[in-house]
Amino acid sequence: MGTAEEGGDLAGADRPAGSIRSMNSVLSTLRVFEEVAVRQPIGVSELSRVTGIPKSSVQRCLVTLKQAHWLRIVDREHARWGLTMKALVLGLRSAGEQDLRELAKPVIQELAAETSETVLLGLRDGEEYLIVAREDGKQLVRVFMEIGTRVPLGASSGGVAVLARLEPAEVEEILRAEPREFEGAPLLAPDEMRHEIARTAERGYALNMSSWYRPQVASLGAAITNSAGRPIAAVTLSIPEMRYDPSRERELARLVVAAADEISRLISSS
Repeated sequence: MGTAEEGGDLAGADRPAGSIRSMNSVLSTLRVFEEVAVRQPIGVSELSRVTGIPKSSVQRCLVTLKQAHWLRIVDREHARWGLTMKALVLGLRSAGEQDLRELAKPVIQELAAETSETVLLGLRDGEEYLIVAREDGKQLVRVFMEIGTRVPLGASSGGVAVLARLEPAEVEEILRAEPREFEGAPLLAPDEMRHEIARTAERGYALNMSSWYRPQVASLGAAITNSAGRPIAAVTLSIPEMRYDPSRERELARLVVAAADEISRLISSS
């Protein structure tokens, strides 16, 4: 007698060949989309290598996703692909939040103009922190982070600002799942992170001085809350460490916290 698994194979064999091909095409397209989301910007050759899908099929998947406005070419010179804002906005809406980018845009623009430094808007997604918007400063040398970048919550001042507004039990659950390093750089150990979270909660903002994830970058982050007072996102002011003036910490922190509070107010009133 055949096993249950063998029975499943036989049932699949009864399907029309065209139906199987269509299903395989859909699965391949979804796999390509997932890899672009994780690895962007990425080219056809690398996508083919990591997915095991032939280059010609990868190219067809990319064209389909581009026509549906899920992907775009972000580097034309090297033909590398990335997500469109459609994917990011849908992610925000599926989480039950307003279109945070649109609400926050004038606020982060004002903060970038006032400080002449890069401002990042990030969203909590489980144990990760997702960059969904960026306003570049006017300085010649400035911090850059690609929209769509994901990092562990503990690897960014914005993520730590979010952690500082969560209940202790939820923080402990996140710390248990937190990796010990990210992209080859060590992250703070759990006890060190608890201390940093406590300091952040006490002063009302997170401060990162080249100690987590990105060297030579100083950043200040403040949490954004929804109408229930739950932290869902954060604003981060990122400055090259060589230009950071510690004597301006309170001044800059006040601006960052004010921006986060204003976005929180807009969320609650919309």
